[in-house]
Amino acid sequence: MEISRWIFLILIFVSFTPIPIFSDSQLSSGELSEIPGKFLDFAKKSEVFDWMMGVRRRIHENPELGYEELETSKLIREELDNMGIQYKYPFANTGIVGFIGSGKPPFVAIRADMDALPMQEMVDWEHKSRNPGKMHACGHDAHVAMLLGAAKILLEHQNILKGTVALVFQPAEEGGGGAKKMIDAGALENVEAIFGLHVHPNFPLGKVCSRPGPFLAGSGFFEAVISGRGGHAAIPQHSIDPILAASNVIVSLQHLVSREADPLDSQVVTVAKFQGGGAFNVIPDSVTIGGTFRAFSKESFLQLRQRIEEVIVGQAAVQRCNATVDFLTNNKPFFPPTVNDINLHKHFQRVAGNMLGNDHVKDMEPLMGSEDFAFYQEVIPGYFYMLGMQGETNENPASVHSPYFKINEEALPFGAALQASLAIRYLLEAQPQVPSSSINGHDEL
Repeated sequence: MEISRWIFLILIFVSFTPIPIFSDSQLSSGELSEIPGKFLDFAKKSEVFDWMMGVRRRIHENPELGYEELETSKLIREELDNMGIQYKYPFANTGIVGFIGSGKPPFVAIRADMDALPMQEMVDWEHKSRNPGKMHACGHDAHVAMLLGAAKILLEHQNILKGTVALVFQPAEEGGGGAKKMIDAGALENVEAIFGLHVHPNFPLGKVCSRPGPFLAGSGFFEAVISGRGGHAAIPQHSIDPILAASNVIVSLQHLVSREADPLDSQVVTVAKFQGGGAFNVIPDSVTIGGTFRAFSKESFLQLRQRIEEVIVGQAAVQRCNATVDFLTNNKPFFPPTVNDINLHKHFQRVAGNMLGNDHVKDMEPLMGSEDFAFYQEVIPGYFYMLGMQGETNENPASVHSPYFKINEEALPFGAALQASLAIRYLLEAQPQVPSSSINGHDEL
């Protein structure tokens, strides 16, 4: 009788004692490897997928330019409120940082950009841009929907979270350097690492690609005014022709890459703007030229900047003209090269391989495009990758920044699940580098 009583008491105790939640030390390598697949299954649920698709379409209908993303920011905050996720606002005018987890270290961030482009959408569909001259032609509407989807996934699986995930919603990636202003405002406080993605229209759905080290180029812009003396085209000896001077400048600028740069160090100088004169028989007083320059190392980038100014001023002087050069840093800050951390690359390969299969995780060659995600990488280790979204059709998809650009919404679950997986696996596998007592937590969480 006494034995039966003790057995009964033990059963009662076990029944009402909380079952311990798995911690990072309790999850086996096999259980860790299952997380990405489970997250993808969750993201593909019809209610989750339909919700992400709805968010993305609402943002697409109302595109806003850099630092003007007021309605987009409001929509994001409403969705975070609906999920009960705490956040800080504003950063850099319209930016938001949400927090999921304990509010204590370690901290890892996942980022999405919010801004649209100043162009008219030519795709005729139900959710076409309602703002004339503005369009989400670079996929930022999808990036935001994916990050909100990642938040929903992390919230659903918060029981295995150790540490804190920061959700970085950033304005003004398209030339405005929003990432730098987010950093200056303290958006990366305590964050140890950050992950970002970009949709890739020409890469197959269900595949991802990136590389360790230099991935995207650093970029800058320049504009020069070359001034001479205008006059009648029939008596050029009485004028100082700025068009001739500008033409020599453009040819000489091309020599910076072909004759001065190491052939193994990829660089680009492109003059894409030439404005001067408005009549067939009048030599103008001045000409304005402008363009962009790119390089994969900061040293090469700064060398190009110096030589561009020297060549423009020097070649203009040869033709008896004056020249002024503006690198437009107030409105278009220099973007540093996007350089992926080698350890985060290994982490990405493991996590993406677990989700998609190792044969769907590809290395790719560096691109001369640029990304202001690079500003984050100058402060902390960061990793940026491309998410495939090309479907199984014979259609040749339009490139980003095209008025015919379209999002394959089937990519939304992949981006949401992979961002969430990269973050949670980082927290489960990471070891804090400094004691918790020396780091400011987010006690409001």
